[in-house]
Amino acid sequence: MATLGVPRIGRRRELKFALESYWSGKSSATELLATAKELRAASWTEQRDRGITRIPSNDFSLYDHVLDTAIMVGAIPAAYGWKGGEVSLETYFAMARGSQGHAANDCGHAGHEHDHGHGVTALEMTKWFDTNYHYMVPELADDQTFVLSSTKVIDHFLEAKALGIQTRPVILGPVTFLKLAKSHEEGFDPIALLQKLLPVYEELLRKLAHAGADWVQIDEPALVLDLVPNERYAFKFAYDKLTAAAPELKILLATYFGALADNLDTAVALPVHGLHIDLVRAPEQLGDIVAKARKDQVLSLGVIDGRNIWRSDLSAIVDRVEKLVTERGAHLVEIAPSCSLLHVPIDLELETKLESDLKSWLAFSTQKMDELSILGRALSEGKGAVATELKTATDAIASRRASPKVHDPLVEGRIAGIGDALKKRKSLFWQRQKLQGDKLGLPAFPTTTIGSFPQTPEVRKARSSHAKGEITYIEYEGFLRQETEAAIRWQEEIGLDVLVHGEFERNDMVQYFGEQLSGFAFTQHAWVQSYGSRYVRPPIIFGDVSRPRPMTVGWWKYAQSLTDKPVKGMLTGPVTILNWSFVRDDLPRSATCRQIALAIRDEVTDLEKAGAAMIQIDEAALREGLPLRKADWKTYLDWAVESFRLCSTGVADETQIHTHMCYSEFNDIIDAIAAMDADVISIETSRSKMELLDAFKTYKYPNEIGPGVYDIHSPRVPEVAEMTELLALARKRLTDGQLWVNPDCGLKTRKWEEVRPALVNMVSAAKELRALAV
Repeated sequence: MATLGVPRIGRRRELKFALESYWSGKSSATELLATAKELRAASWTEQRDRGITRIPSNDFSLYDHVLDTAIMVGAIPAAYGWKGGEVSLETYFAMARGSQGHAANDCGHAGHEHDHGHGVTALEMTKWFDTNYHYMVPELADDQTFVLSSTKVIDHFLEAKALGIQTRPVILGPVTFLKLAKSHEEGFDPIALLQKLLPVYEELLRKLAHAGADWVQIDEPALVLDLVPNERYAFKFAYDKLTAAAPELKILLATYFGALADNLDTAVALPVHGLHIDLVRAPEQLGDIVAKARKDQVLSLGVIDGRNIWRSDLSAIVDRVEKLVTERGAHLVEIAPSCSLLHVPIDLELETKLESDLKSWLAFSTQKMDELSILGRALSEGKGAVATELKTATDAIASRRASPKVHDPLVEGRIAGIGDALKKRKSLFWQRQKLQGDKLGLPAFPTTTIGSFPQTPEVRKARSSHAKGEITYIEYEGFLRQETEAAIRWQEEIGLDVLVHGEFERNDMVQYFGEQLSGFAFTQHAWVQSYGSRYVRPPIIFGDVSRPRPMTVGWWKYAQSLTDKPVKGMLTGPVTILNWSFVRDDLPRSATCRQIALAIRDEVTDLEKAGAAMIQIDEAALREGLPLRKADWKTYLDWAVESFRLCSTGVADETQIHTHMCYSEFNDIIDAIAAMDADVISIETSRSKMELLDAFKTYKYPNEIGPGVYDIHSPRVPEVAEMTELLALARKRLTDGQLWVNPDCGLKTRKWEEVRPALVNMVSAAKELRALAV
């Protein structure tokens, strides 16, 4: 029984608190590293005690495993000032988060490209395949050199070994690493660097073998993507060398997140000792892989869902694989999750407030380990040895299937009544634009923010105190009103044109809405890592979705009553709510998304009735829901766009609909973005130096756009000149009449001392632009 990786964050988010304490200067590097070591030891010990026989090491990271790989191979851009040798935590976190005031490096020299004279920005961040996890994108040059510059993989292996636990180290594979990387040289493909990179991996494998490792897991999820011939050849070239580098060390090649499909022949031809396949996302591939895999090759079967939280049908899994285990031999079959358990919460037993029937339907990381153990016993000792456990799982699945909590005939009837009239605005954009311009009277290059303001310790404390019953709702609401009024007054003071209420009442942009919608459940401790120290508690969509009552109208009305400037109504869109939730697996995702869209449509209508002239419906996660194979994109985009239009088209032409997207490359989905027909779209562009706008320029996108002018994921405060430079780049791609000025994303995770000067500078940059444009 094997795991491919487990959550890093700690049962009580110990890693988050240790990181933030270190970053704020309240604790030392020694203390941070000690906490990390304790978390690793606890994880390895728990897996051993729960019957896992193949336990991973090096799945732990202080920030991100792709960044760790870049550090490991010495792929550190010159901007960070590294000159060889051990990579400091300062440099590591500068690559992850940026650095204010000076380039964070090992020798004091400011870098280039990332350095604006007053700091160094972080590497670009984007989504890990189609998950909700973010990785730092490696930056490589055509003259890139590589060197083994970190012993972390070996150190963690030896750390576990000292505890008496033999682990299987996990490494991101060289081909996937290069495929995920980017280069600033136009037309340069990082795959061309494979021959330079491989000696570092070969050296690492020899060192692992010398340290006593018998197996190593090398993750190559790129094998489930659309590949071109030279990329397929890269796998053969790489693994011919890697298997020869340390012949005594066996390699498990791990693929996940989809089917091998047309890459199957490439994968099974590689001279590796084991192959992991995802049988949750792609159950249909088992037969072909068994037929083509070498008879002496270990097959790791990913039969437990590593990305969702539903209990597995254990009896069905046993029935499906027991013949294969018998025919192939138990020593040549591993039972595993579909992918790393990084993507699910840690332990269901921490949840004391979930209803008992719903809780019986779920399995988090710890419970999935138990499921693996039950499967192992069933396959080795027979079903009778675990009859009680199998029956418990079967009964829970039957209970869920029959539960009236899951099915709502009214929702099903409303879905059946969706017609074309619900999916389009009354007039074309250019007609709406004039009406909206006359109504709003905004200046050129209007300034706004994406929605949220800092969730300060005081805000979090008040929310916690209210949840614990330490303060009354009236006291809590009074506090929130004070925060909202202060935010409105400050926005007026600095001269923002379109205001937001700050979202102080919201715990999370998805959770806040899910808590007010039927069909959703929420947890107390089911945190998963989004990036770095940013963790989220995704809602659980267990049943049909509807909106019992208005969700945001009261707070919008209060904020708007404080000012004559327009205040945006702020909503999260249906596709983002879907993609940032644990979604029911007994209904197509498209059907659940349409249910959410109708619920949000009701809220949009009520906001407009209350007087909102602008309503923002964030679809931050639209692109991340794209299937990994392009052949499947159209189906997804059709229902995703339809869902957005379902929720946004019930308003008058004079009402301006905004949307926001993050982490997106837009070239290949620009048709879908245009089809959404939002009046204004704000997008995350600062790290790309406005390159993402090229898609809108080429497409001749007619609607208005707010490209982000500063990176909210970094604590550094960009100067006015930096923002005006970005806006100048934007003006080369957009007309002045299209251009809005805003940050990359919401400001919830930042501190006021970072936000205030940054937004003051942003408003100044917009004013400079207006003066230039006169």
